[in-house]
Amino acid sequence: MHRSKTALNLLQRLDRLRTASSGSLISRQMHMVVVAQSAHSRLLWSERSTHGLQVRNFSTEKDTARVEEPTENEKKLTLELEELRKESIELTEKVKSLDDKYKRALAESENIRRRLTKQIDDAKQFGIQGFCKDLLEVADILGHATEAVPKEEISDKNPHLKNLFEGLTMTRQQLNSVFKRHGLETVNPMNEKFNPNLHEALFQQEVANVEPNTVVVVSKIGYKLHDRCIRPALVGVTKG
Repeated sequence: MHRSKTALNLLQRLDRLRTASSGSLISRQMHMVVVAQSAHSRLLWSERSTHGLQVRNFSTEKDTARVEEPTENEKKLTLELEELRKESIELTEKVKSLDDKYKRALAESENIRRRLTKQIDDAKQFGIQGFCKDLLEVADILGHATEAVPKEEISDKNPHLKNLFEGLTMTRQQLNSVFKRHGLETVNPMNEKFNPNLHEALFQQEVANVEPNTVVVVSKIGYKLHDRCIRPALVGVTKG
C-alpha cells in the first residue's frame, strides 16, 4: 500500500514537471515569435526609410477614394476660361494688326503732307516760270536794240536817238530789276568753267594760255529761277 502511494506521488511530480517544461517551451517559442516579428518590423521600417521616395509614390485605396471628380460648375468655368483665353489671344492679334495699320497710315499721310508742302512751295516759287520764259524774249530784244546803237551816235546832235536809247536802256534795267525781285537771274558765264547744268556748248575752239573747258564766247545769256535753270546760256568753250 505504501509503495503504491509513493509511486502515485512520483507520477504526479512527473506530470507537474512535464507541464512546467511544456509551458516553458511554449513561452520560449512565443518569445522567439515576438522577437522575430519585432526584427521583421524593424527591417520593414529600415527599408521604408531607405526607399522613402518609392513608398510615397503609392497610395492606398482610401487615398484614391478621397480624390473627387470636378463638378459641372467647375467644368463650365474651365471651358469659359479657355474660351476667354482664346478670345484674348485673338483680340491681342487684332490690336497688333490695327496698330501696325494705324502707324503705316500715319507715315503715309506724313509723306503725303511733305510732298504737298513741297509742291505748294515749288508752285509759289516756280509758278511764274512760264511767264518768265515769255518775258525773256522781250529782254533779249531790248538787249539787242540797245547794243545795236552806235555809241558815237549817241550825242546831243541826235537828240531823238539819244532819248530813244536812254528809254530802251531804262526799260531794260527796270525789266532786269523785276526779274531779280522775283528770283530770275541772268547767267553770263564768260571766262568761267563750263557747267552742263547751266550752259550749252555750241562749239569748241583753241585758245592759247586758257585752261580747257573754259567759256570764251557767250552767244546768248541764260537765266535761272531760284537756282533752277530755265534757259541755258549758249557758249563756246576751249578744247581740252
